[in-house]
Amino acid sequence: MSAAVSRMSLVRLIALGLIWGSVFLFIKIAGFTFSPVQMVFARLVLGAIVLLPFVYSRGGKLPSFGPIWGHLAIAALLGNAIPWVLFAWGEQGGSSSVAGVVNSTTPLWTIVGAYVLGQDRKLTVSKIGGVVLGMVGTIIIAAPWNAGSSGSTSSIVAFVVGTVSLGASFAYMGKFLAGKGIPPLTLAASQLTAASALLLVAMPFAGLQPLHFRTDALVAIAVLGPICTGLAYVLNFQLITKDGPTVASTVTYLFPIVSVALGALVLGEPAGWPLYVGAIASVAGVMLVRRKPKAAVVSSQSPAPAAAKA
Repeated sequence: MSAAVSRMSLVRLIALGLIWGSVFLFIKIAGFTFSPVQMVFARLVLGAIVLLPFVYSRGGKLPSFGPIWGHLAIAALLGNAIPWVLFAWGEQGGSSSVAGVVNSTTPLWTIVGAYVLGQDRKLTVSKIGGVVLGMVGTIIIAAPWNAGSSGSTSSIVAFVVGTVSLGASFAYMGKFLAGKGIPPLTLAASQLTAASALLLVAMPFAGLQPLHFRTDALVAIAVLGPICTGLAYVLNFQLITKDGPTVASTVTYLFPIVSVALGALVLGEPAGWPLYVGAIASVAGVMLVRRKPKAAVVSSQSPAPAAAKA
């Protein structure tokens, strides 16, 4: 029995790693037709369309309107609207491989955000070392001594700022939304709904560019929304509930590998030594940050660390 469970756990983990690791490839392809705001709005709406029926079919429902939606709006702004638009904009002139690797450092910025919000003042040596190592990895990827090696400076800045925003969103959710009795899947569906509303407001100002339709871009949107956003959250939820949050968190180490491989194989993106060395340093930094004391107990109701993706 345990072997069967282990196999299913591995299948779920690999599937989620492949889905989330391919996000950056599909963002790049969708950008051939859609502007960043158009792309993110479509992705959010399609993702919510997948998640909402799943929540209600399990007897759940969205939170009642009130202060909780104010927190959801801020979480959606920090965790979806800002970073997803920045990654979509950055990939117009930047590398999807670099985007995936930089995005994998989100847990490092979550630690920083938790410290700023007063959630975690116990900065262990491993946490500090992990954050520093991750930042060094990001600098190596950017390769400021070799201009243009990993894409334009503006694209890398967009990736870094977007990743910082993602980290801040998880810290914010941990402080204001965790422990409110809202199941993780319902929380994800509510956040996608709130983010869709935010992007709808932005559409008249930054989302009315003419579209030049391409089949590959339409396919990319069809994958980004229902699969990479909606289905991925369901799969992540299953990983957390059936295999535990520790297993679920390991997907963070998989998707930068997938994003680099797909960028090179599908898009022909160059992947020089700065990207490889920076990726190793970043993943090592995340592993240090995730190291927990032996007595630590991880709650399955905490915001899913594995959801740290653009």
